[in-house]
Parts: sequence; C-alpha cells; structure tokens
Amino acid sequence: MASMKKLPRYAVLDGGMATELVRQGHSDIDSDPLWSCQLLTTNIADIEAVHRSFMEAGSEIIETNTYQASVPGFVKYLGVSEGEAVELIERGVRCACTARDKFAAKQGGHPVLVAGSVGPYGASQHDGSEYTGNYVDSMSIQDLVEWHHPVVSALLSGGADLLAFDTIPAQKEAEAIALLLQRDFPACQAWISFSCKDGEHTVHGEKLCGAVSCLRDVTQVVGVGINCTDPDYITPLLTSIQGQIGDKLIIVYPNSGESWSADTKSWQEGEQRRPLAQYVDEWVSAGAGWIGGCCRTTPADVTAIQAAINKYR
Repeated sequence: MASMKKLPRYAVLDGGMATELVRQGHSDIDSDPLWSCQLLTTNIADIEAVHRSFMEAGSEIIETNTYQASVPGFVKYLGVSEGEAVELIERGVRCACTARDKFAAKQGGHPVLVAGSVGPYGASQHDGSEYTGNYVDSMSIQDLVEWHHPVVSALLSGGADLLAFDTIPAQKEAEAIALLLQRDFPACQAWISFSCKDGEHTVHGEKLCGAVSCLRDVTQVVGVGINCTDPDYITPLLTSIQGQIGDKLIIVYPNSGESWSADTKSWQEGEQRRPLAQYVDEWVSAGAGWIGGCCRTTPADVTAIQAAINKYR
C-alpha cells in the first residue's frame, strides 16, 4: 500500500457489485449468508468482469468484493481455516487490482484506485442488522475493534490503495474503526460512510453531524460519506454536516431508493425515482466530491454520473 496518496477532489465511484452479479445469473447470492463474497471461491472471473464493466463505464475508484467478508463467516460457511479465510479476503483485493491493471493495459484507461470494502459487523450476521445498528448496544468499542481488525489487515496486505468502511449504521462503530486505524494502521487512508434513515440521522438514531464530527481529527480518515441511503435524503444530510469535518473529502453513493427486506432477502421496489446523475449538481453544491452508487445501481448510472461530475474538474 502506498502511504498517504494525494487524492483527487472529484472522482467517480462504482456501483452495485451484487446487482451486476445477479444480472450475470448469480441470482442465489441474495439469500446466501456470504452474499456476493461466496463467489470469491468459485467465480472470480465474473467478479473481475464486473470491476471491468464499472471502469469502462467511468469509475475511477472501485471497491473490492469483500463487503460481507469476515474470517468467522468464511470459516463457518465455507469450512476453511482462519488462514484460508484471510487469503480469500486478499484474493478479493488481487481480483480488483488485476482488473484495474488489465483495464489500464488494454484500454489505455484512466487511473483507478482500489478501495478495500469493509462492511459493518451487522453485515456479517446476514440478518439485516446493518440497517438498524442495534447490535452496538450490546457490544463494546473493543469488541468492534477486534472484529474489524483481521479484515482490515487482510485488505491492506492484499494491496488495497485505501479502505472503504461501508454502510456504518452507528456512531459507536465509527468510533471503533477510528481507534483501530489510529492504533494499528496509522499509515493507511480510509473513508467511513454511514447509512441513514432520514435527512438527519444514522439508521441507529444518532445525528449524522455528531457522528462525523468525532472523526474530524482522525488523520487516517480522509473522507466521510453516506451510502446505501435513499437518494432523496442525501442533500439534507450533506447540509447537516457542513463545517463538521474540516477538509476531509465528502463521499456519496446512495442506493436506488428501494428498501431491503431482511425477511424475504430481496429488494422492495418503491416509486420511480429520478436517475442518480440528476442529483449530482445539488450534491456537489452541498460539498460532495466523490460520487457513485450502491445497491441496485449499474454501469449505465456510473456513466451518467461521470458526465455530470466532469464539468467540476
């Protein structure tokens, strides 16, 4: 990992990895306790193809297919050893790096950073608890630090350029991540992105402005963000954190506006929303610089976002 890279003010992120894998025919992953991570053992070429499709669409930062990865989860559901579980997480990074290198060589493409995706503790439980964050009420900061440590270590060992802590539901988990980075990984760069339930609060209930302000002086946290959140909530959320994070990057990658049902393990379609690219101007005006999509967003969405953000460079 290169130490403290100079990062661009504006960048285009990728979209929904699992969305694209389902479109490829892997319809069983939504009900799997490892979600799309199960394919790290069986279909690495398909994961690489999704990375490539997003870069070809305009993504300048791609996330590894490791959101639901954890050492205990791989041991439990794949029957592998802890060492083999770590190697699978590293494989996810190598897959993204290989896709990036092939894209650069074949396409003469734009520079791409690989962000190691780290999901919240709740994601590993496969019970929808990342959409409430209620588990933090019975876990200590140290519990959360110890759970995140092996994933972070494996992603950095695998060669990730930076880390993306995705869909963090509660301030307490963000504080644990900040402590982990300061204590054990002082040279790394990371962003922490929260999931929110309205235009003011994280899904656990804290005001987002308070959750991000606790990260202001954490050098390793180079950006804060909002993801897997209804796009209509993003502008008021961005307005609420203005002045709270110093010069950190602001990162936005909402879902399509649909909601996830933990009972049916499926997305519940809501009303028709305007395309994500139509929000870009207001999000940039509110401070965002890195923009992409989360669940149910596609390469076509990325291409439109790229066109919308290019005028600000």
